[in-house]
Formats: sequence, structure tokens, C-alpha cells
Amino acid sequence: MDGERGYPWHLPPALALHLEILRYPILARRIRERMRQELFARGIITPEAFEAEVREKALISQRLEGLTDPFGQESAEEWEERLAQIRDQLTEFYFAYNLPHSLFVEIVRSVLEERAPGHRPVLTFNPELAPVEALFAQAEAYEAAPPEQRKAVLPHLKEIRVVLIKSIISDQLAFVGIAREHFTSADLRAIYERRIGQGKIGGKAAGMMLAWRVLQAPDPEDPFPLAERVGIPDSWFIGADVFYEFMERNGLLPYLNQKYKSEEEIRAEFPEVQHAFLEGRFPGWFVQRLRDLLREVGPHPLIVRSSSLLEDNFGASFAGKYESHFCPNQGSLEENLEALLTAIKRVYASVFHPDPLIYRRHVGLLDYDERMAVLLQKVEGTRYGRYFFPPIAGVAYSRNPFRWSPRIRREDGFVRMVVGLGTRAVERVAHDYPRMVALSHPGLRPEKDPQAIARYAQHFIDVIDLEENAFRTLRVHEVLGGDYPGLAYLAVVHKGDYLQPLIGRNVDPRALVLTFDRLLQETDFAPLMRAVLRKLERYYGRPVDIEFAVLLEGGRPPRPMLRLLQCRPQTDREQAARPRIPRDVPAEDVLFTSYQMVPHGAVYNIRYVIYVDPMAYTRIPELSARLEIARVIGRLNRRLAGERFILIGPGRWGSVNPYLGVKVGYADIYNARALVEIGLRGAQGAPEPSYGTHFFRDLIEAQIYPLALIPDDERAAFRADFFLRAPNVLAALLPEEASHAEVVKVIDIPAVAGGRYLHLVMDGDQEEAMAYLGPKVEDPSA
Repeated sequence: MDGERGYPWHLPPALALHLEILRYPILARRIRERMRQELFARGIITPEAFEAEVREKALISQRLEGLTDPFGQESAEEWEERLAQIRDQLTEFYFAYNLPHSLFVEIVRSVLEERAPGHRPVLTFNPELAPVEALFAQAEAYEAAPPEQRKAVLPHLKEIRVVLIKSIISDQLAFVGIAREHFTSADLRAIYERRIGQGKIGGKAAGMMLAWRVLQAPDPEDPFPLAERVGIPDSWFIGADVFYEFMERNGLLPYLNQKYKSEEEIRAEFPEVQHAFLEGRFPGWFVQRLRDLLREVGPHPLIVRSSSLLEDNFGASFAGKYESHFCPNQGSLEENLEALLTAIKRVYASVFHPDPLIYRRHVGLLDYDERMAVLLQKVEGTRYGRYFFPPIAGVAYSRNPFRWSPRIRREDGFVRMVVGLGTRAVERVAHDYPRMVALSHPGLRPEKDPQAIARYAQHFIDVIDLEENAFRTLRVHEVLGGDYPGLAYLAVVHKGDYLQPLIGRNVDPRALVLTFDRLLQETDFAPLMRAVLRKLERYYGRPVDIEFAVLLEGGRPPRPMLRLLQCRPQTDREQAARPRIPRDVPAEDVLFTSYQMVPHGAVYNIRYVIYVDPMAYTRIPELSARLEIARVIGRLNRRLAGERFILIGPGRWGSVNPYLGVKVGYADIYNARALVEIGLRGAQGAPEPSYGTHFFRDLIEAQIYPLALIPDDERAAFRADFFLRAPNVLAALLPEEASHAEVVKVIDIPAVAGGRYLHLVMDGDQEEAMAYLGPKVEDPSA
């Protein structure tokens, strides 16, 4: 491939140029004349030397055709025709190997203009069939055209952009419709040149690149120049074709039918699938390309992120369904290479994990030909001591999914952030709480007193340990010291009855509480996030959420610089109806109410309630027994498919720590209609809102409403006696699980409520939810 000249990679440049000229049979002569003028004017060859070579090659061609007396055996007309053909061939040869293709495009344009002044340029080839390099050359020529001509060529330019986007990035039509208006040929070429392989770069990479491009464009509605404040990590893209080449090379193609097996088979066979992927080997060209990349990157940490063609599209986000892995990158070149290859294999294997396969089945994407691309990125952050991490990372929503005060405006957005790597902001983790920020009122907290603020703060930090060459989770005081840059904007000191701002560097790290108070009060972090989220929502035409990191530029106050890691449009499943609470329900028919962090929506005609008794669950000492409760929930989820049921239970469902709540995943609960998290006195772990986590997205996309019953809220009602005294039909539904009946209850509501059903109505505007018994109704959401 002659990359500098911009000719198709799979054809010799002269041949590629010849084929293009053949499209202009009448104008070809004039086009070649112009090409020769450029060759002579630019000093590529003199006219005399050119004509001498034409004559020499013409004589050679005569001998090849068996003429021993060239001038006696060939007429003057034939000789002139021979010279003309050789002249054309040499013109194309010299031009193709010495001048850029964009110049040829400009010559064609000018010849067409001369032939018909005012001529409207048209594409002279089918973009869908053209080589990628020819498309780039044409697009670059159109973009370089004078302003008065740009309007005429704009439709053709958009057509070429669409073909390039569908070829390189994504063929999701909703995405393409936005991307064609924003990507330039330079943007697309930058992606193309950093692609490893020939396939598409996948949804996660596509979403990041499009959001970044949108934010780079000036807009009168921007409160300040966003292009100066928003960047993306240094990135490379492994095309989806490498995934299939890897599978074919290692005999893994039979696993493609895992998606059609039963859930039990998928779960049972995944360890075998993962082992087979980890044993696989990549082709030599790919390994060498990654080796070269690692030489280029040096010892900077990397992250290997899934970028499936299904991720982050406009129908389903697949948030958190596939794996991502950090590569600290601190070993030898070959050690770093082996770690990188292993991380890619793990991402590939996660295509066949039960959670994404069950999710695909549930959202109607099972038959889609899933292909996994991979996004390689330098980790955003800086070194502090032996650790590498960003000062701030997290997830942000353009629409606040919940309010803890009527003053909060949903349309101003919501942020969930931590110090360190952002993994703790998007996953539910043990004994830890990210800072939740309503961007309409950044200083307004859910907590009311210093003790609560200290308790519901971040206590652990995810970092890359450069000395250990490993990803680690450590306590805040093990990482941060008084000399950490910008610490005063991130933390305060806990003084027992009050919280004190940091003064100087002499501070006990054990007393630090990460509140982000001065960041929110004294910098433009909140206005920056609002501006970014509003602009993305405006251009996407729907709410979005992003994952991000923030670097703090020096100064007092520091200047937050946003690094965009991901952008997802919210799906239709995430935009629920907004019914109102009925006011004529008898008090004895109300089973529970909630007044904090209430979503919008309703679930009518609930037949079953799966109730995990908080006290009984707390008394389970063994880890294995608590994990078994989650498995029982998963079996009930499958058994009750097609029925309307909700889940009620203690603590933080979906937590990685089963001592904080039932450790379920999406595949264990996807048939439920609501998940009600309760925290009763004596039960471990008051419910921490899951908003912003991947688990939360799973709930919203599956139309599973998350609801918290806060034990300290005196306004809330909870009829625990109803759930404790109602007959348990667990044994009737799953006889083999009868031994768990003390902890897991399944209540058949009509059987105990005289034929009535349970209705759950949630009014997020009024921050009120009610679950009550009533006759079966016509469900407006059905």
C-alpha cells in the first residue's frame, strides 16, 4: 500500500488510477493532458525526457510484437497510435507514484467545470463498491474545495462519510445518522490508521469517538469552549474481524451456538469456554502489531475494553455485560505482551458469559451476529508515589434518575464519582459509597450530618500499583497523603462532630473524608459537566450517560479537564411512564410506601412477591449459604417467567459482597418487574442507591424498577407482618428448594388477598411510591 499517495491498498497505484480514468472515456484525453502538465510543472520529469522515454518504450513494444523492421512494417498512423498509448501509460505511472490522489480528483473536477460551467459535481463511482482509500481521497478533495463549491458537493461528501462510517465504525443506522453530520475525513482517517485488523471498531469505541467529535464543534449554546476542556484517551482499535480469525484459528467456532442453549447449559459450560479461549493463540501478524504498539506506549498503563458491535447502541446499551481489564504494563516487553494478549482473550470469552447471552435473549437480539471488537486505551491519570490513578472518575447522566429533594432539577443531570479508577463508581462494591451529585444543586447531599457524610463516603481507592505491576484496591489512607495535588478540593478532615476543610499538608490520612466539596464549590466542574451532558443530549436527541475521568490542571482553584471514556444513549426502556399515586386506598391495603429516591413508573397486577426475610438472611453465617440464596432467586426467576412478580429483600442487591445483600446478577432477576431494597434495624447494610451502576442500568433497561425502603424514614410504611405471615409457596413452585423456605418466601398475592393483586405506583416528581392491594386493573403500560 502506498499510504502517502492514497491509492487503494489492494491494487498497484498506477492500475488503480487507470481504472478511475476509464470512468471518463470522453474526457480521458484532457485529463491526462492536465496530469502531464502537473508532472512537468512540478519537476517530476521534463517534457523532453518524458517524450524520449515514450519513444524508447514504443520501440520495445514493437519488438515484443515481433516487428523486425518497425518503420517498414508499421504505418505512420499505427506508430502514432502506439506512441499515444505508451504516453498515456507513462502519464498514469509517473502521476500515481509521485503525486497525491487528491490532485487527480482536483484535475477531474476542473475538467468537468470547464466542460460545463456551473457543473454540479457528482460522484463518478459507487461509494459502496469503492476501495476505502479512494473514498478518503474523494472526501478529502471535497472538504478542500472552495466554500462556494462545498455546498454543491456536500450531499456526495455525506454519502462517502456514511460508507466509511459503516465500513470502519458501525452500521447502526441511528448512530450513522448523527455521525455523518459530525465526523470529518480526518477524524475517520485517524480511526482507520489506528485500527488493527479490518473489521468495525465496535459500539463503545464508536460512542466515545462520536461524543468527542460533537463536543469539539463550536456551538452558540456552549457556555464556554468545550473543545479546550474535553479530550479522549490515546486509543487503538482492534477490529471485530480479529475475533473471528482468533476463533477459527483455534477451533472455537462451535461455541457460537451457545446462545441457543438453555440457561443451565450456558452457565455450566462457560468455564470450559473461557478455558478454551485462554488457551488460544493469535496469528503472528497480530502479535507483532501489539508488540510494536507496546514499544510505542512504553510503561504507561493500558486498559483493554470490550467494544462489541452491540454495545452502546440506541436499542440496548449492554452496560457492564462484557469484561474490561487493566494492564499495568510494568514488566518486560514480552511480559507486558503476554498480559495484553490474555486480557484480550478474556474480553473475547466474555461474549459467551451467561449475563450477556441472557440479556440478548431478553431484549430480542439473540439472533444478531455478535462480533467483539476491542478498545485499547492509555489509562488516564498520573503517578503519585508508587500508584497510578486519576484524581476523579465516574459516570454522569444527562437526566437525574432520582431526587432526594424537591429542589433538584432532573434535566440538569447527575454525577456519581470517586477518587481513583472509575470502577468503584459503576459497580456496587463492599463498604463503599461514591459521591452522588445533583448537578442542579451540587452542594445538596442526601446525608444530613457529619457522621452520615463520613459513613457514606468513599473508603477505598482502585489504583494501579506500579511497583507490584498489578491492579489493587486499597484504603484511602494507604494511598493519599497531605501532599497529594489538589487534595484540599477532594477531601475534608473528620473531627468527630464536624468536618473541617484541609489547611496545609500536615494531615492524618486516616481522618480524610472524600467529599469533593471544594471541587464543587470553587471550580467549574459542575457547569462543565452540565454543559457536556446537555450538548450531547441535544445532538443525540435523547438522554445520555457518560463515563469519564478528570485531571486537575494546576492553580488555585485547579482547572478540571474532562477525559471522555464512553458515551451511551439511553434506550426507550429507560424512559418510563409517570403515573400518580392514588389517594383513596384504605390504609390497611397499603403494604409499603417510600419517599426517597423514587423512580417514575408503575407495575400493576403483581401476582407473586419473592421476599427474602432480612432477619433470616442476616443470620446466615456461611458465605456459600448466602450465595445459594442468590441461586434460588435465579431459579425462581426462570420458574416464574411470564408471571408478574417483584423482589423484596435486604441490603444492597447486586453487591459483590453477599454480606451486604443478595449477590444476584442480571441473569438471576431479568423476569422481575421491580426490586425493592430494604434495610431493617439489625440487618447488615442499609440500602445504598444503585443509580449509575451497571446493575442499575440492567434494572432500568429490563423495566425492573429499583426502589429503596429507607429504615430511618419515619414517613415510610412497611407491613412486615403481611410478608412474614403469608403462606410460602416456594416448595410448590420449586420442591427441591424447600429447605430455603425460612429465608426465601414466595407469596401468591391473590391467594392471600381474596383475589386482589398488588399494585406498585411510583411518582418520581413527588418522591413518593406506594404498593397497595386492589382488584385487577387494565394495565396502561401493557
